[in-house]
Amino acid sequence: MDYSQFFNTALNRLHDERRYRVFADLERIAGRFPHATWHSPKGSRNVVIWCSNDYLGMGQHPKVVGAMVETATRVGTGAGGTRNIAGTHHPLVALEAELADLHGKEASLLFTSGYVSNQTGISTLAKLIPNCLILSDALNHNSMIEGVRQAGCERQIFRHNDVAHLEQLLIAAGPDRPKLIVCESLYSMDGDVAPLGKICDLAEKYGAMTYVDEVHAVGMYGPRGGGIAERDGVMHRIDVLEGTLAKAFGCLGGYIAGRAEIIDAVRSYAPGFIFTTALPPAICSAATAAIRHLKTSNWERERHQDRAARTKAILTAAGLPVMSSDTHIVPLFVGDPEKCKRASDMLLEDHGIYIQPINYPTVAKGTERLRITPSPYHDDGLVDALAEALLQVWDRLGLPLRQKSLAAE
Repeated sequence: MDYSQFFNTALNRLHDERRYRVFADLERIAGRFPHATWHSPKGSRNVVIWCSNDYLGMGQHPKVVGAMVETATRVGTGAGGTRNIAGTHHPLVALEAELADLHGKEASLLFTSGYVSNQTGISTLAKLIPNCLILSDALNHNSMIEGVRQAGCERQIFRHNDVAHLEQLLIAAGPDRPKLIVCESLYSMDGDVAPLGKICDLAEKYGAMTYVDEVHAVGMYGPRGGGIAERDGVMHRIDVLEGTLAKAFGCLGGYIAGRAEIIDAVRSYAPGFIFTTALPPAICSAATAAIRHLKTSNWERERHQDRAARTKAILTAAGLPVMSSDTHIVPLFVGDPEKCKRASDMLLEDHGIYIQPINYPTVAKGTERLRITPSPYHDDGLVDALAEALLQVWDRLGLPLRQKSLAAE
């Protein structure tokens, strides 16, 4: 039997649907973010990254890099084992305490990634609750969907950010059935925010637990970087907060935070936590340095919002189809998978601008887009160059522009 045919058929299907993904070979330059070296098939060249999830540039911050180097020099590289077998090292314990403090919770638990923390966190919590009904937002991330699926519980999907629909489902479930509401705080493809206060109101009214993914908000929102829940004053009302160390904190790893008994139960039962090697000490020290810095420094958050607003204003003034967003996410509508991929390729090859195309299944068919994420380090010159390059690409591809507004101040 020719097993290769199965894999080739699957790959050809992606090519036919214009969904085959090509990775750019990039080498970031510490101290010069968002500049990087692109190792292209034609040789190496300088490019500007406009789609990084290192939202605040903390991956190059001297405190973060210094903490990583110092720890690796002092204790070595790897953790040496699972958490149960020699892997619970002191930098990891300190990081979990730092995260619990960030979210005002009794405890936190580290995972190897934000994907794993959702996948194994949600499934483990729901399995431990008899007859649990999971109520999940329609636009939740794949990691949350997988966590819900692997829980093996009954699940119902409420329309995105629709608290009236959520209430209907809560009422139908009845007062005696255990219920777990899972949602994100900030949805990264559209940049919209969940009505966390209203969701907490419903959870308290109908006796449901809450699980909120803050991966695209921690570090960037709230007085100390605790996320949208901190900004909106509802952090104490949410049972489990989930976050990542790989975005605004510029490192690697995921976590959950909550009451001590919840965290201890997940620690004791979650296979995705138990049967894997712990995060390395140097990563933990670097993440702790980033969190501590952002608890007291507002420069990064304020500059980040300023750059996002500036980028939206300049692109909108140029007539480019910026999708509405109240956050740092700047989606640029294309609406065609092939043209979206071509626009990305042309920006990179002809203008030295790297923006990855976002196609199905990450977003719905017909809503393909370029997802732009300005950082504190994208200055006015880079913003203006981006607008000019996009206008040239839009013209070459015959993509429609909107009516131009007054030039941004």
